[in-house]
Amino acid sequence: MKMRIIAVCVLAILGALPAAGQIDPSKIGKDQAQQQLVEVSISKLEDAAFWHGAMALDDGIVTLRSLPGSPAAKKPAEGDVQNRINEQDTRVLGVKVDFYHRGVVNFTVHPTAPLPIAGLSKTISVWIAGRNFNHTLKILIDDYFGRPMELTVGKLTFMGWKKLTVAVPPSITQTDYHFTYKDGIKITGFKIECDPLEAMGTYYLYFDDIRVVTDLFGEARRDSDDMTDGW
Repeated sequence: MKMRIIAVCVLAILGALPAAGQIDPSKIGKDQAQQQLVEVSISKLEDAAFWHGAMALDDGIVTLRSLPGSPAAKKPAEGDVQNRINEQDTRVLGVKVDFYHRGVVNFTVHPTAPLPIAGLSKTISVWIAGRNFNHTLKILIDDYFGRPMELTVGKLTFMGWKKLTVAVPPSITQTDYHFTYKDGIKITGFKIECDPLEAMGTYYLYFDDIRVVTDLFGEARRDSDDMTDGW
């Protein structure tokens, strides 16, 4: 009888836990009673002209190209639906890397200008079409004061499209109570750290639709007649 009661209790506790691999944005860095969370699309990566790649000259060459395509499982962002935003979304950003040699190699992909995010970011996600290489994807950001940071998203050991999500830790500064200028961080690009055993030949990678779950509670309740400190 006691064993049965214990088993029931364990099952109840496990049922209350979130599913493995899922991130609950409402629990990340929550320091106020109210939140106004919304998922917004920061960039749909429709035009390769607004992006550029970089890597060491003696390691290889990075080529970017805009290609037709889109993940079949992708649905419109909540914020786009609420605000009736209907942007073109028929292309993806293709990245091609030609390695000169095998070794410790990294390459980056950057927008021509940083992508600002209003509010307090909880999670950042991006659709990736991987080719089952043991490389690691990182998202490059600047915090509220412009200090560069890196967020490790995970391994690219999969085939086809997959939505990868990373939590923005509370340790990253996104606001300051001394200033009334807009809160938030900026996305400055992506970094791919290549596995030395697989950094050879030609490597293909595809990006689509950078999204952020952000808390707009502070932005929505900012005094409309207050002065702006961003001059």
